Amino acid sequence: MDSRSDEDLMAAIGRGDQRAFALLAGRHGKRATALAARITLNRSDAEEVVQEALLRVWVKAPSWRAQEGAGDAQFHTWFRRVLVNLCIDRRRRPVSEDIEKVPEMADDQPSAAEQLDAKQTAARVSGAIAELPERQRAALALCHFEGATNIEAAAILGLSVGAVESLLVRARRALKTSLADLAAETLPQVAIATAATKSSGGVS
Repeated sequence: MDSRSDEDLMAAIGRGDQRAFALLAGRHGKRATALAARITLNRSDAEEVVQEALLRVWVKAPSWRAQEGAGDAQFHTWFRRVLVNLCIDRRRRPVSEDIEKVPEMADDQPSAAEQLDAKQTAARVSGAIAELPERQRAALALCHFEGATNIEAAAILGLSVGAVESLLVRARRALKTSLADLAAETLPQVAIATAATKSSGGVS
């Protein structure tokens, strides 16, 4: 197992080290695809976006340290910024039937009837998320699914912390409105958690 940091691997990639590139891609590819899928709402698009983001890693590596400022010292932050921007810039396609899979419901081995209810609820939640503007969805994906703080999300999105908080507040308000009937009954935690944020200076 290669214990080199992402930044060390990036430096090696800048020297043309293909093995270092494969290691970095393997280290971040799966999680990057999951994040991209939550923003693009399309697995195929997500995979293409990740490939494009990784291509930028290879192309930018030789000058990456010289180009990026102190705020981009961490490869992880820089790479997620590239990925999210590619997702937002990509022309959206019609939402596919696979939308209920993003996000996935936790499997607690419920009964068949409970599984059907959970699937229907998950589809409602995912459909509501799909209706959000891309930047609101990106902020939600970063702060909830990726576990980023508002400060980290701001760095990735190139926004102020206040702007990220505003995106999250608007997203939460829209989800609360769209899912009001579910919330009034037995809305699973996934819907509540989706509207919440993990924060450093979070949204109340």
